[in-house]
Amino acid sequence: MSDATGVERAAPDDRARASARWSWPVTPVRVTEAYAAPPSPYAAGHRGIDLAALPGTTVTAPSDATVHFVGVVVDRPVLTLDHGSGVLSSYEPLAAEGLAEGDQVARGAVLGIVDEGAHCSGVCLHVGVRVNGEYVSPLLFFDRVPHSVLLPLGRR
Repeated sequence: MSDATGVERAAPDDRARASARWSWPVTPVRVTEAYAAPPSPYAAGHRGIDLAALPGTTVTAPSDATVHFVGVVVDRPVLTLDHGSGVLSSYEPLAAEGLAEGDQVARGAVLGIVDEGAHCSGVCLHVGVRVNGEYVSPLLFFDRVPHSVLLPLGRR
């Protein structure tokens, strides 16, 4: 696809699919809310996925990366990793004590623990991914998508 200057660019999903697969930052893996792309860059949407995780759950690096940002955004602690090639991943609420911008982290290294303040009432870790500034589904990056579990509808 071409941008406003006429330069050919790969679509964000194409770039995301081309990257190496990441390990999950928390285990066991249970996606509690899926990515929901907004219709425009400024519209409402869920620009990431939520993984089931209670406060105090250990969070690990999904791949080798550089700490891009560590601090508080609005009212929750956030950590952003730079994976290279324009790929950034963010984790919130994450208490990342001892990490600073520019630190190198290896796949599987402890990043911190899930803290209070998540938009899902303190029972999740929100994971967002941007490729060249555009949000994409984080599920495109991980080892595998967890299996769906179909539950009975129940009696009415």
